[in-house]
Amino acid sequence: MLDSVVLRAMPLAVLVALAAGPAGAADGEKVFHEGGADPAALACVTCHGAQAQGLGAAGFPALAGTPAAYLAKQIADFRSGARMNPVMQPIATALSDAEVSAVAASLAAMPGPTVKEAGRADAAVGAGAKLALRGAWDRNVPECVACHGPGGVGVGASFPPLAGQSSEYLSAQLDAWRQGTRKNDPQALMGHIARALSDDEVRAVSEYFAGLGQWRVPQ
Repeated sequence: MLDSVVLRAMPLAVLVALAAGPAGAADGEKVFHEGGADPAALACVTCHGAQAQGLGAAGFPALAGTPAAYLAKQIADFRSGARMNPVMQPIATALSDAEVSAVAASLAAMPGPTVKEAGRADAAVGAGAKLALRGAWDRNVPECVACHGPGGVGVGASFPPLAGQSSEYLSAQLDAWRQGTRKNDPQALMGHIARALSDDEVRAVSEYFAGLGQWRVPQ
């Protein structure tokens, strides 16, 4: 820490720079609400909602409360083409590294949903719950909570939260894994799992996790 004597001796320009933060730092809140310095880096709020709770009917995911490392990886994958999306790819490419880090940290700090935790020891009623809590080991499909945590709360940088995501978004991602249009997961695990599921199972497990998260109603 700098003591008051040192601070008083510093030129005004240096003090302003210290207050502004590290060189190259970006404002994550500004990126979220207004977009990046490059006009092609559109504001996240446009598609993901004012509270980053997603726009389910349009298929845009909730981002609030998602780990920053996971978000940064997805943006990097959009940039590289490892993950394909016609909306996100030009935005990701237009964001600077500093803006990616800043907006990922801001989104991670936003309140996520209240999650009803459910694990392997809980009763599994219905096709969605059975897949989520028991898996389908006759097809080498592990239970979802084994990787995504109790209730699908998410685990680390590799396994994102599922609870509270819209069923439309979850179904769309499972379909992308099935079709091979998404393949940026560790060890290609999700492609195998998704291809083993029927259409009805995709819908059921998506609806199950969508129902486990309760979002705070914006004031």
